[in-house]
This record gives sequence, structure tokens and C-alpha cells, in this order.
Amino acid sequence: SALLFLTPSRSSGVGLALCQRLLEEDGRIHLCIACRNEQKSEATRDLILATHPSAQVSTVEVDLGNLASVLRAARELRCRFQRLDFVYLNAGIMPNPHVNFKALWHGLLTGKLLHMLTTAEGIMTQTDRLNGDGLQEVFATNLFGHFMLVRQLQSLLCGNEKPSRLIWTSSSNARESAFSLSDYQHAKGQESYSSSKYATDLTSVVLNRKFNGQGLYSSVVCPGLVMSNMTYRILPVFLWKLLMPIMWLIRFFAKTYTLTPYNGAEAHVWLFKQKPEYLDSLVKYHSCTSGLGKCYVEPRKMDVDEDTAEKFYQKLLELEEQTLEKYRDLLD
Repeated sequence: SALLFLTPSRSSGVGLALCQRLLEEDGRIHLCIACRNEQKSEATRDLILATHPSAQVSTVEVDLGNLASVLRAARELRCRFQRLDFVYLNAGIMPNPHVNFKALWHGLLTGKLLHMLTTAEGIMTQTDRLNGDGLQEVFATNLFGHFMLVRQLQSLLCGNEKPSRLIWTSSSNARESAFSLSDYQHAKGQESYSSSKYATDLTSVVLNRKFNGQGLYSSVVCPGLVMSNMTYRILPVFLWKLLMPIMWLIRFFAKTYTLTPYNGAEAHVWLFKQKPEYLDSLVKYHSCTSGLGKCYVEPRKMDVDEDTAEKFYQKLLELEEQTLEKYRDLLD
């Protein structure tokens, strides 16, 4: 049976819905779910087994924002598995999000409100900080930890009989204007989430160029606006309750308002069923939902400069080299 490795960021949201939907597609797969601690992993496992009692589900502990944890998890996975068919790179953080209500009002007056509501462009800021490794926390958790994990699992992903797949969860909030090669960790700005998701898009493009020949394919998805733990932190809960009827109405005009984790996982599940050789590496696959609740996938060309992607990849390799030098004792 196929091996599948997932990194749901918590025991709810798109990660859990994805696990359950994939088991509906193929009950023979082996799910290996990864969370920040054993308690979260076991809670997720219990929720999956409650609906799919015969499923093969194992767990691994990994904190994507802690590089020592990433290296330990990769070593454990190399011991446990001979190959990985799918790696869903779904963990992510958005610390201390703030809404710019003045920008929202300006968007209403200028007719750009719908665009702003569907992309969060110009209305969402975050306060970032350094983590224990001396890296910007959002960059480390949303991008670099995943990159290090993929690099450490290369022996399980490349050179198999069937292609292996990386499926990154990006965002419609991934914007080139929020990203800078000279400040790729986004230490100087206030849109660290947007920057990290644009960095995700760049990384996926380069990985295809480097590894398609070895049977490893990378894709990027956007789950749309899903009501999850991350979303609920943006505004007080009572405000969300007041806004929900309006949001259901907005979905008639904004198809990326998927709202539920089940709908948000649509593109992830769709990619599970596709032959990677026929996919466009420069396309992001968006989960969409019609006003009447029908789920579908919409491919959209990414606004990615391939030369910038290559330069960014070289910076990631340099940072990787520094990391491995620091944590030599965790390498085989």
C-alpha cells in the first residue's frame, strides 16, 4: 500500500479534513501524521480512527519551527519507511494578525473591497519574532522547516518506481510585493505570512526543475478562506459569529470562500488523483466553492519569476549548510 506523510498544523482544520477525505478515496494508504507534540498527534489520530477504524495511521512528532526537531523527525522517518509517495506540507502559523480597518474602508470606497477580502491584500499584518534558531519564526515554520524536511527525506522521495509528490499549502495572500530576496526572512516588514507563502511558491517551482528527473514532483495549492483556528485569531469570536451570514453570501461572488475544512481540502484531494507528469509546475491549484456549495478546483498561473526562484533556492541551500554545520550530531 502507498505511504503518505502529512503535516497537519493542528488536530482540526484542513489537515484533519484532508486525512479523512483521502481515506475515503483509498482506504489502503498508510497515513503518517505529524504534529508539534505527541498529544496533538494522538488526538488527530483518534479523530481519524473514529471515522475510519480500520485505517493505518501512525504519528511522528515534529515542530517545523525548530530545526533540531525537524532533523530528528527526518531521521526517525528514514528508519521507519523505505519510500514516501506523498508529503503534504500543510503546517503554518500567522502570529498576532491585525486587520487594517482603514484600508478596508478605503477598499470599499474605491471598489477594491472584494479583491481585498479574497486575498487579504493590504489589510492583514503580522508581528513576527526570532525563534530559538535565530530565524524569523514565520519563515522558519511556514517555509524553511518544510524545506529542510524535504531535503532530509530525499532518499525516500527520489528514485522510486512511482513518482513521489510534494503538495504545499500556499495562499492567495502569497504576493511578490511582500517578498524580497535581500530580506527573504521578512525581518523588516509586517507581512511575514504573505512573504512566506510567496517563498513557498518560489520553492515549489525550483524543486520541480531540480528533481522531476529523479521522480519527485511538487505542486502548490490554496485552500481558500477556511474557518479554522488560524482564521478565528484574526478577529474576536463574537465578530465572526456576526459576520458568518455575510460570508456565506459573499461566496456567491467570491468562489475562494470555501469556509469549511472539507471544502478547503478539495485541491489537495484532487491532486492526489492526478498524474504529476501532466501538471503545470507554474500553476497554483485553488480550492473553490460555488454559492450553492459545489466544490471544484481552479488552476491559476502563479506570478513567479523563475530567475528569482533560482536565486532564492541558492540562499536556502546556504542557510541549510549553516544549519547542518550547527546540528552535525543529529545527522546519520
